[in-house]
Amino acid sequence: MLFYWFLKFVAVGPVAKLVFRPQPEGTENVPAEGAAILASNHLSAADWIFMPLMLRRRVTFLAKQEYFTGKGVKGWAQRVFFAGSGQVPIDRTNASAAEDAIQTGIRILRGGHLLGIYPEGTRSPDGRLYRGKTGIARMTLETGAPVVPLAMVYKTTKLPFGKKLTRVCVRFGKPLDFSRYEGMSGDRFVERSITDEIMYEIMTLSGQEYVDVYGATVKKSMDATGDSAEKVLTRLQPPSDESGDRVDSIAS
Repeated sequence: MLFYWFLKFVAVGPVAKLVFRPQPEGTENVPAEGAAILASNHLSAADWIFMPLMLRRRVTFLAKQEYFTGKGVKGWAQRVFFAGSGQVPIDRTNASAAEDAIQTGIRILRGGHLLGIYPEGTRSPDGRLYRGKTGIARMTLETGAPVVPLAMVYKTTKLPFGKKLTRVCVRFGKPLDFSRYEGMSGDRFVERSITDEIMYEIMTLSGQEYVDVYGATVKKSMDATGDSAEKVLTRLQPPSDESGDRVDSIAS
C-alpha cells in the first residue's frame, strides 16, 4: 500500500506530470468512496500510469500474469513494481482463467475499491476502439458497482528540429447504473447489451472509430499473416451496412 503512494507522489507521478502534463476532465464523476468500475480504452502501455494520477483514490488493475512471473533480478523488480502499483495478476490463457479473473474483480469491488478495467482486453493495434468483452458486465451485475467510462486521449504536437511533444487527457464520463438488470447476471444477451453500452460511451469520450471485432483476434491474425490491422479488418469486419446497423444498436 505504501509503495503505491510512493510511486504516485514521489517516484513516478511527479515525473510523468512534468513530462506529459496529463489533463483531467470529469474527475467529479468518480465516486469519492465505495466500489466502482473504471472502464477505459487502451492505447498505450502507460495508460495505467496516467489515469490513477488524476484521482485521489487508489485504483486496482487486473494485469496479465506475465508481469509477475519473470525470473532473475529483472523479474523480481518487475514483480515488485507491478504489485506495488496496484495491479493484480490474472491468467488469460483459457475460459477457466477468464472466470477466475472475473471473480478476482468481483472480490475487489465487494471490498469497496476502485477497479480499473480495459474492456477490449488488449491494447488497440491501430488506435481504433475494439469490441468489449462481457466480463465487465458480469462484474457490475454481480456487485451493483457503477461503471465510469473513461477515455485516454493522446495528442502529439510537432516541435522544432523534428521533435514531438505528447500531451495526455483523461476524460471521465458520468457513471452508468445497470441496476435495471439486477438478477440477470449470466444472461449473455443482457451482458452483451451492457458491454456495448459501455463501449459506446467510451467511443463518445475518445472520438475513436469503433470496430465490432475483438482486438485480440486482429492481433492474432496480424502475427500469423504479417498483415496490417487494416488488411486484417477487411477480412474480419462485417460489410459496411451491417456495421452501421451494429453501431446504431449500440447507441440505442
